[in-house]
Amino acid sequence: MHIDVLEKRWMWLVGLMVVIMLGTIFYTALANAVHPPSNVETIDSTRLHLSEEFAEDKLGVETMADGSVRVTMVAARYGIFPQHIEVPLKTPVTFRIATPDVLHGLHIPFSNMDTMVIPGFVSEVTTQFQFEGEQPMFCNEYCGLGHHYMWSRVKVVAK
Repeated sequence: MHIDVLEKRWMWLVGLMVVIMLGTIFYTALANAVHPPSNVETIDSTRLHLSEEFAEDKLGVETMADGSVRVTMVAARYGIFPQHIEVPLKTPVTFRIATPDVLHGLHIPFSNMDTMVIPGFVSEVTTQFQFEGEQPMFCNEYCGLGHHYMWSRVKVVAK
C-alpha cells in the first residue's frame, strides 16, 4: 500500500500535536496539583439534616488540632450554607460538602477549589488560599430555576 509523502507528513504532524496536547494536560495536572476527587464517602441524603456532621448548628469553620481548618457546608436548592465563612491565609482548608437534593458544582475563582457535590456522597476538597480578600463561591452546575441564587462568600484573612 502506497501512502503519499504529503499524507505521511500530515499524519506525523497530527500525531505530534496530540502528544503535545496530552503532555500539556499531564504537566499542568502534576505541576498544579490538580487531582480528581478521591474521597468516596456515602451519606443518606434524606436524613442529611439529622446527621451529626451536617446538622444546621454544626455547619461552618472549625480549626483542627494540627492548625488546619475544616469547613462543613451544605449545598441545597437554592443556597449554599453557611453563606459567609472566614478562613486563614496559607493554611490547609478542607471543605466537606453534602447535598440533600440534586447535583451541584461548587467553585471558588482564583483557587483550585472546584468540586461536584453529588446526592448520597460527601465531597471533600483540600486547598490553601494564597491571597487575602473576599471571594465568591458559586454553583457552576445548573440545578434548577433558582440556580443563580446559589452563592456563598469566602473571606480569606491573615492568620
